[in-house]
Amino acid sequence: MNAESLDGRLLFAIPKKGRLHEKCLELLAGADIQFRRHHRLDVCLVKNHNIALVFLPAADIPSFVGKGNVDLGITGQDVILEANMQAHVTEVLKLGFGKCALQVQVPEAGPIKTVEDLAGKRVVTSFEVLSGQYFKELDDRLQLVEDKRTKIEYVGGSVEAACSLGLADGIVDLVESGDTMRAAGLHAIATLLQTEAVLIKSSTPKHPALEPLINLITSRIAGVVAAGKYVVCEYNVLRERLHAATAITPGRRAPTISPLEDEAWVAVSSMVEKSRVADVMDELVKIGAEDILIFNLDNCRV
Repeated sequence: MNAESLDGRLLFAIPKKGRLHEKCLELLAGADIQFRRHHRLDVCLVKNHNIALVFLPAADIPSFVGKGNVDLGITGQDVILEANMQAHVTEVLKLGFGKCALQVQVPEAGPIKTVEDLAGKRVVTSFEVLSGQYFKELDDRLQLVEDKRTKIEYVGGSVEAACSLGLADGIVDLVESGDTMRAAGLHAIATLLQTEAVLIKSSTPKHPALEPLINLITSRIAGVVAAGKYVVCEYNVLRERLHAATAITPGRRAPTISPLEDEAWVAVSSMVEKSRVADVMDELVKIGAEDILIFNLDNCRV
């Protein structure tokens, strides 16, 4: 593959590994973005669209997108802020996966109970920028100066081991379930931010002609995200109880109501959030709804 084969194509940056990689591949498949990535190659052409996928470290994607080297990208909100690229990229869409929290963690059995206790001590992290900003504000508020200020030290991985190895009094790291931190004897005393994967584009795009394709891909990805969040709930209910039923299943805009051969009954179809399905079905049963069916969505446009 050479540079000429990329001319005129939309360049779409995808994390090449890590916590977001597999989810991104599922998202691309759901959006019918067809490609074959050859072993060890980080650039591949999409078969059914004028797109080239570029597989990059997630930490590099905000800079590539912000500077206009690629047109679209998927990365974490935390990575954008850590790269100081929030002014140069536009968040197009939240993707609903890769959710975690950037937290200050300290040994649970230790004397440090608050971030004020940790101020002025040693903190190890992979997020130097965000940690530096947070503890600078804390040190300023506590009026700590010179060698009394918090010392931030960078490590590239296994941050949770720093306290037990005597390298730090506390750490700042991403926490998803918290299992790793608990296993290391740590607990959270503050949260810097909540983060998830997002679709981004440059705030000053270099290729305006690609905007229709960007909008098309965004729409497809939004459909996949919505399909993962919703199901279709269908049921029959007495017409006299329709008002109560539609209060339980209002849908995104409004439910679909269809008459049945028995005029006393109607059929209702409505989109329901997956996380609420069990409660919704229980509530429908209480008001006398029957034949309640749930259908998963592969894709949609909402």
